[in-house]
Amino acid sequence: VLSTSPLGPNFPFTGIDDRENWPTVFYNRTCQCQGNFMGFNCGDCKFGFTGTNCTVRRRLIRKEIFRMTTAEKDKFIAYLNLAKRTISSDYVIATGTYEQMNNGSNPLFADINVYDLFVWLHYYSSRDAFIEGGQVWADIDFAHEAPAFAPWHRYFLLRWEYEIQ
Repeated sequence: VLSTSPLGPNFPFTGIDDRENWPTVFYNRTCQCQGNFMGFNCGDCKFGFTGTNCTVRRRLIRKEIFRMTTAEKDKFIAYLNLAKRTISSDYVIATGTYEQMNNGSNPLFADINVYDLFVWLHYYSSRDAFIEGGQVWADIDFAHEAPAFAPWHRYFLLRWEYEIQ
């Protein structure tokens, strides 16, 4: 069950920004994967593992883009273009606010291609916070101006690379 612990004083608009507890309006429990499995349904191998039971170590080395051959660059661009034309089989995006969704009783979601999913995730984490009375809290950027900058982006890039692969 998700934690209900109070947030610290560094977040003065508790209960207002939807990123604080998203998506508890739709569910309040989450799974914890065992062994070397990960993913929303524990059906993927953790980063660095492969095989039927995710027990085979796999070391991936990200090649410096300036050292890629023309063929490797072309292949990379081809996969980016494919991601723009491939609908994600696992994820959708919200197309309305909680208010428009009647606090979750009228879900508003849309399919999204793999490329735009990651564009949307990055935007969602770094956008301004909308607060009461139609005001905007523009002085916060959870993706870039918080202690989680490095680990959030590392995970973001790992997920992006995983989807492109």
